[in-house]
Amino acid sequence: MRAPVNGQATPPGPVRAGRRPRVLVLGGSGHLGRHICGAFAAGGYEVLAISRGPGPAGVRSLRLDLAALPAAGLRRLIDAERPTAVINAAGAVWGSPARQQLVDSNVRLVERLVQAMAPLPFAPRLIHLGTTHEYGDIPAGARLTETTDCRPVSPYGETKLQASRLVLGAAGEGRVDGLVLRLGNVFGPGMPPRSMLGGVTARLAEADRTRSPATIELFTLSDRRDFLDVRDAAVAVLLAAQADATARVVNIGSGRAVQVRSLVLGLIEASGVPARLVERRPAGPGERGRPDWQEIDPRLAARLLRWHPRRGRDETLRDMWESARRR
Repeated sequence: MRAPVNGQATPPGPVRAGRRPRVLVLGGSGHLGRHICGAFAAGGYEVLAISRGPGPAGVRSLRLDLAALPAAGLRRLIDAERPTAVINAAGAVWGSPARQQLVDSNVRLVERLVQAMAPLPFAPRLIHLGTTHEYGDIPAGARLTETTDCRPVSPYGETKLQASRLVLGAAGEGRVDGLVLRLGNVFGPGMPPRSMLGGVTARLAEADRTRSPATIELFTLSDRRDFLDVRDAAVAVLLAAQADATARVVNIGSGRAVQVRSLVLGLIEASGVPARLVERRPAGPGERGRPDWQEIDPRLAARLLRWHPRRGRDETLRDMWESARRR
């Protein structure tokens, strides 16, 4: 059976000449996955979002635990759908408590995905979403390029690097047509409250509803990192699916290091909510794995994908606030 649309299964049909190109988005219910689904749908694709949670409105969706699906099941699903591209936006995110969860969701899933796609009689493109946490720490003032040594300093970065190497290895051997995009810090409308900026937005929205001032307590916000609008990141994924480049890494970022404090203050200003920001210093040495400085060189993405970031910080913060206020 084909994947359900709004809970209703549809029978399989033949692949017809002239039909819209199809894309499978693994992890389509996540913050980034939803925007990726939207970018492909706007680009004329038929989208199937596959995830444990409900998929975004306007596209076909299939609720499935990808971490528990064997390679044979993945192969049958991809073979039945005959997509032109498979986007891997699934996996455990930063802050997952157990290393085994990171291994199962970030590494084992990719192993099975490569095993599923390699023997297919057609060659859908595999776009795997990595992270700049795979690089680890770099000196302040330096820029991350695709030739920067990978020395991750967290279990999250380590498992994501293992997954990227699996895709690159299979693509280098010609078993899959694969490309790895290493994304910077993605932010924008619809961020989950468990994220730092999403949590700030949720607290401001609650204060706005109750017409009371907000007190926002966070750890020291002096770090400077590369932040990228989630919609710009989604467009980069769309362009990567259409590009010729294979078996390589492409970094996706704004090209500018921004102080985290300025984003929080900008979000407070965009909301218009009276708020007091309290910065607390960690009792220990701090969170390992989060670089103090991060700035991405996006020139390869411009050359290979014809991609450039379009949205500025203030526009993203305004849209984040408007999205939260409407919920």
